[in-house]
Amino acid sequence: MSVTGYDVRLRPAQPATPAADAFTIHRSDIGNGLELAYVREGVGGYPLLLIHGYPETKRIWWRNIEPLVAAGFEVIVPDLRGHGDSDLSESDTYDLVTYSRDLYALVHDVLGHDHVGVIGGDVGGVVAVDMVHRFEGFVDALCFFDTVPPMVIDAYVAAGIDIGSIKAIADGPTGDYRRRQGGEPDVLAAELNSPALRRAWVAAMYGPRLWASPGTFSDADIDFMTEPWADEARLRAGWAVYQLGYGRTAEEFPILDRAVDVPTLLFYGADDQVVGPDFLHCCEVAFTNRVGPLVLAGAGHFLQWERADIFNPTVSMFFHSIASKV
Repeated sequence: MSVTGYDVRLRPAQPATPAADAFTIHRSDIGNGLELAYVREGVGGYPLLLIHGYPETKRIWWRNIEPLVAAGFEVIVPDLRGHGDSDLSESDTYDLVTYSRDLYALVHDVLGHDHVGVIGGDVGGVVAVDMVHRFEGFVDALCFFDTVPPMVIDAYVAAGIDIGSIKAIADGPTGDYRRRQGGEPDVLAAELNSPALRRAWVAAMYGPRLWASPGTFSDADIDFMTEPWADEARLRAGWAVYQLGYGRTAEEFPILDRAVDVPTLLFYGADDQVVGPDFLHCCEVAFTNRVGPLVLAGAGHFLQWERADIFNPTVSMFFHSIASKV
């Protein structure tokens, strides 16, 4: 059973998961000596950029790539720097604006797209919002889910939203991950001193720690998702954004303090134990041209995988409407 009482055992069958090697992995230098790895399928269609978060890599989109390509889109699925198959940063630079600039360089400068639709959850959703504001006219439309909403605090207060409740479930089943990864990464890394232990740390987020709706990831799925995190340097790279709240510095601040006016499709996983349900109220204020939020039963934090049966056709319809106007 899920947190909401929806019995995931009765879910419709999800799209089959392609094999680990189903897609060609490309690599491109984004202009600073650092190479990003990415999948690029359906070249020639309207471009969609899919941005993962943590503890994810491009693999979290494996159930979405083929259906979106079949719907006529060019699907671009990168690993953020330091994640998956992308290069580590020699300067240990990992922050939201750096990710935003990296992805713009890849999609605009390397792949040659002047505008794009963007889909992102978790860290990827925050990066997507920064891209909307930082690169004017580049993002035609956005799909945004299960992450930190824009920080339009005055608008939330005016709408009657309790600002004190706009936070993750700090004392719940995910709170210790934030504290340990952000506040004591060296201690944690010393404890996770083998590939198996590092993978187990991440595996818990897909399983018993309730980031996902119960039972939505099989053992084979979890093995697939955790394999890139066996390496300590990559796991530490994934923790960097958590450390921004514990003294780690970034050269630039992300642009998150304004409403998002581009057309936006909003989802929320009903069983998400990472992002609280105030996400719904905040998004209704922060996104001025929105569809949703659509709440997906039987899905948690990784809803693009957990309810790909709903996610894929809904995203396709939304971005077809955008592509017809640009």
